[in-house]
Amino acid sequence: MKTTTVAILGASADRNKFGNKAVRAYLQSGFRVFPINPKEPAVEGLPSFPSIRDVPERPEVISVYLPPPVTLKLLPDIAQRGCEELWLNPGADSGEVVAAAESLGLKVVQACSIVALGLSPAQF
Repeated sequence: MKTTTVAILGASADRNKFGNKAVRAYLQSGFRVFPINPKEPAVEGLPSFPSIRDVPERPEVISVYLPPPVTLKLLPDIAQRGCEELWLNPGADSGEVVAAAESLGLKVVQACSIVALGLSPAQF
C-alpha cells in the first residue's frame, strides 16, 4: 500500500474526541498524519500544526472535524494548500460548506473518514 498523507483539521489531544480518534485511525492504517490544532502542541505524539498553511507538504487527504462556520473560514487556506479529497465528517458538513468547497475546486467527500478506513470510531 502506498503511504498517504492526511491532515486532520480539529485534531485533539482529548482521546474521547473524534479529532483524536481520526488521528489514531489514520496512523493505524499506515498514513502519515499531520494534526492541525492551534491550541495543541502535539496530538498522539505527533507535532501539531497551527493551520493547514503550516503543514510542510501538500496532504493527499484533508479530514475535517470542525463546526461548519469554522470550516467556512478555513476553506480558502485549504484550497490554496490543495488536496486530492476533502473529507467533511458528520457535524463538519453543511450545504453552505459543501457549495463553497466545490466552488473552490475541492473534491468533497461527505462521510465519516474513520468508517471509510474500515474501522469503527468505537474501537478508539
